[in-house]
Parts: sequence; structure tokens; C-alpha cells
Amino acid sequence: MNPMREIRLEKVTINVGAGEAGPKLEMAKKLLEKISGKKVIVTKTHKRTQFGGAKGRPIGVKVTIRGKEAEQFVRDALKANENRISPNQFDTSGNFSLGIKEYIDLPGIKYDPDIEIIGMDVCITLTRPGYRVKKKRIKPAKVGLKHRITQEEAREWVKKKFDVKISKEEDE
Repeated sequence: MNPMREIRLEKVTINVGAGEAGPKLEMAKKLLEKISGKKVIVTKTHKRTQFGGAKGRPIGVKVTIRGKEAEQFVRDALKANENRISPNQFDTSGNFSLGIKEYIDLPGIKYDPDIEIIGMDVCITLTRPGYRVKKKRIKPAKVGLKHRITQEEAREWVKKKFDVKISKEEDE
């Protein structure tokens, strides 16, 4: 196989939406620091909403994990979801997302009464060697159609790498 066609895990982004600043946001911040051990970024609203949310107000927190830590977190997140993914969770670029209803579902994490019960969204970004050309500052270029990751390729990679079942869930 061509080494330039090899799919790899670029990053894992964990997001917790709190809806507003206050104790819930602080609990979410504490949770992500506990899980990842990294600095947490507070996400803010981009524009004014019809429901009275002003621009620039904090509404959630996120953290990005890369490398071996990211791979281990994906394994844990998939265990929390019983090693199952729906085909609908993959986007057209081959990336996929999953939700964790309660952080205590993650292996090795115990309940903390200061944090209470919080869920999170986990977004997994996949790349191939050569994707850097679209992120360069000088002379950025497009990634060719044949070099992009398709949904089918991403599904096969996840099945092989993490031993996951990809199927529609009948009970939902």
C-alpha cells in the first residue's frame, strides 16, 4: 500500500456545552481538565440569538487532544458507547463524532460530586499525509478528490483500528 494513502488520527476534540456562564460552565471546565490533563478553551457565542444571547458570551468548553493520548481517548470513548457507531455519525470528509451521555461511562473515571453528571461530544478528525497543503500559509492548495478520505474508507479504518461494529441501532 502507498504510504501517502495511509489514514491516521489527527486529533480528538471534546466539547461540553453549558448554555451559559456560571456553575455549570465551571463544572464542565473542571471535568475536561480532569479527563484530558490539558488547558481548556472556553467557547463563546458568535452572534446574537433571537432568545437574548448576546455575542461573545461563554456557552461551553472544549479541549483538543493529539497523538497517543488521542488514540487512547478514542478507545475509551468507544468503550463507553459499547464499541458501536452508527453509519450516520460519519461526515462526507471521513471524520466522525459520537456522544457520551455521562462522563462516568468512560473507563477509569469515577463520579465526582463537585462535577455532578455531564455529557460530552467527541469529534474525531482523520487525515492522510499530504493534507498539510491546504493549511499552509504561503501557497495553500486543495487536496485532490482521489486523495480525500471517503465515508467508506473511514468506516473500514475504524473497524480495523478500533474493532468497532458499525450498524444502525434498531432500539432508537
